[in-house]
Amino acid sequence: MHKTIRNWLIALAIVASAGGAMMTLATPQVAFAANDPCNTGGFLGFPSWYRGLTKADCELKSPETVGLSVFIWTIGLNVLEMAIVAVAYLSGFIFLYGGWLFILSQGKPEGIVKGKSTMIMALIGLVLSIGAVALVRFIFDRVLLVP
Repeated sequence: MHKTIRNWLIALAIVASAGGAMMTLATPQVAFAANDPCNTGGFLGFPSWYRGLTKADCELKSPETVGLSVFIWTIGLNVLEMAIVAVAYLSGFIFLYGGWLFILSQGKPEGIVKGKSTMIMALIGLVLSIGAVALVRFIFDRVLLVP
């Protein structure tokens, strides 16, 4: 009984420390704040819905000044990037869950396979979501030419 509790506590400590380290490395908030006088960088990597639509005095531009289609596309891409960042966080948590399953398998082959496959699928989802964020930012910066 005591060995099981000890194993659970050790596994929980490993998962918590790895998760904290991953979150610290994934969100360098100081770099975002330094280049953003209007604070449109968002929170935890999520962009604000109005990013790219503010004037120098941090007031929201009207659709007439940038064009209605650019205005709508900018908001749409910001919302899409919010969703993709949420998927990236979710895949990170699923990766931790797969590690938890792997640890709790205690050498049982079916548990090891389930934990490994969960971690591999979460890693694939994380790579795809990071690529999607890069694509959305490329479209936002280069194709729409939003200052």
